[in-house]
Amino acid sequence: MVDETTEEIIEDIEASGVSEEVAVEEEALDEEEQISSEEEIIIDEPTEKVSGKKLEKAAEAESTVREKTLEEKKKALLEKVAKLKGKIDVASTEELKEQVKAKKRAEMLVPLDEYVKAGIYLGTRVVTPDMRPFVYRRRADGLAIFNTDLIDEKLKEGIEFLAKFNPEDIVLVCKRQSGWKVAQMFSQITGVRCFTKKYPAGILTNTALPNFFENELTIVSDHWLDKNALNDTLKVNKKILMICDTNNFSHGINQIIIGNNKSSRSLGLIFYILAKGYCKAKGIEANIPDLEWWTGEEEGGEILAGMNKKVEFGV
Repeated sequence: MVDETTEEIIEDIEASGVSEEVAVEEEALDEEEQISSEEEIIIDEPTEKVSGKKLEKAAEAESTVREKTLEEKKKALLEKVAKLKGKIDVASTEELKEQVKAKKRAEMLVPLDEYVKAGIYLGTRVVTPDMRPFVYRRRADGLAIFNTDLIDEKLKEGIEFLAKFNPEDIVLVCKRQSGWKVAQMFSQITGVRCFTKKYPAGILTNTALPNFFENELTIVSDHWLDKNALNDTLKVNKKILMICDTNNFSHGINQIIIGNNKSSRSLGLIFYILAKGYCKAKGIEANIPDLEWWTGEEEGGEILAGMNKKVEFGV
């Protein structure tokens, strides 16, 4: 009888959604109250002095009170469970979503507004299978839209991955003209070797070339334009960090950063974040221009114009 009743109570508690810890605590309180009520029957005077009907009643209680409590236990406990559930303030799904969003926004590398202004979230009309998991939706004009939370997450991963390598072991390749200025600035700040306009084919693979050298990591801005550097790096089995738009493939790449790799503003924001993150991770003190310089329209000849603020990273 006891086992069956106990099992029923457990099943009902599980169905109610109240935690096992709460139920156990309430059960313990019930048992204390039950024992107290039993003691009250004979507490007025010692058992030896009790006689007659009073003694019979006390004796009967020793066998019947506990049995009745077991029968009523389920009902009493579930009543308390119902009261507890009424006291618990459970936030709605929408409220929880907003709380999670607010926390993510606070932990972003730059404010969400900067991601929006730079257009880093704007993809292309083509979405490869590799990039589909990062696309939030499509606009009415067909452009794919990246999830900004995932953009931020991948940038954090990119910084962590980049920091594993020393500047002399890294090569940055950016053939797209809209990225020349910021790629050169990134190179100047970090000490990373940079190739813009044209990548010398075979420089990483052909030991007979006078300018041959070995690297450990290649940063690729767009695998369609920088395919020679990408292929050379794959041939020598070195690591690759690549900026991927929705029309890029990431198969075989060690680490990707997602975002618009066509726009000068977007590329500027990406290299600004990478420069700050890399310098901080490696303890490099550098004069890093304000974000406005990276995402502005200055020409390459004005590359030092924005360096009006010294940002120190280190111990």
